[in-house]
Amino acid sequence: MGNTVAREDFEWVYTDQPHTERRKKILAEHPEIKSLMGPDHNLIWIVTLMVLTQILAFYLVKDLEWKWVIFWAYVFGSCINHSMTLAIHEISHNFAFGLNSSKVLWNRLFGMFANFPVGLPYSVSFKRYHMDHHRYLGADGIDVDIPTDFEGWFFCTRFRKLFWIILQPLFYAVRPLCINPKPISRLEVLNLVTQVSFNVLIYYLWGAKPVVYMLGGSLLGMGLHPISGHFIAEHYMFLKGHETYSYYGPLNMITFNVGYHNEHHDFPYVSGRNLPKVKKMAAEYYDDLPQYSSWVKVLYDFVMDDTISPYSRMKRKATGDIKQD
Repeated sequence: MGNTVAREDFEWVYTDQPHTERRKKILAEHPEIKSLMGPDHNLIWIVTLMVLTQILAFYLVKDLEWKWVIFWAYVFGSCINHSMTLAIHEISHNFAFGLNSSKVLWNRLFGMFANFPVGLPYSVSFKRYHMDHHRYLGADGIDVDIPTDFEGWFFCTRFRKLFWIILQPLFYAVRPLCINPKPISRLEVLNLVTQVSFNVLIYYLWGAKPVVYMLGGSLLGMGLHPISGHFIAEHYMFLKGHETYSYYGPLNMITFNVGYHNEHHDFPYVSGRNLPKVKKMAAEYYDDLPQYSSWVKVLYDFVMDDTISPYSRMKRKATGDIKQD
């Protein structure tokens, strides 16, 4: 467990991200993909049902013994809450109410609603940083999906990498403050106020156990959990020269097809529901790319492979006119 990872720095590259050029080529050959772009209004009722399901769970756990609260937080709450974070990802692309500028605020407010059972106010901030991730993939000082130098340097043994996976929610929360801090917006303040009010209301109605279940489900679900394999599977360089990887396994059914990650970065205006159609239409571009069928195996390989670490990311200097939210 003490083997040290060989990497001592990120994989610096001096080319643009691959998705821009591939998008142009695919659209030239398959213009019909444009018909897949646009909102997915099904998100509205799906997210609403998920929120109501967690509120029911809050009520049901209020009288359980603490060991069962933690058990159900990991077995059930973690799955719902992690799935909800990926619904928030869809909403950040304005897929709930549409891409029209007049609907942007509706999407931000609906993201706050989806945020309720997660317990941690982040939906508005996520949107701001996630758009940077798409525009400036791997850009130094901009893309906060890239680990910090400290993470790459310190989490360099199998045991430490395992610990890093467990603490992923912490690093995703702190990393923006270290890499690319932004002024707090009014919507972020509203997100904070509404989320704290919701948490206090749950505590007032049913006590501490539902709050622990809620927060525990989020922290456990985004740490050492099968679904959290997507954090690593998406962009960590398991094969030299490949920056983005897709996953085509069954967990896509509860994660809004986030596993179709090459397809998502190629076509960020196509909702998760339609990404399998993108792959089918342009199969000649995707079938031969490196891909995964198990997020659990990704987690195992990340820990056990001494050539892989938080440094295993492709990184580039930002160029051109930088426009951030």
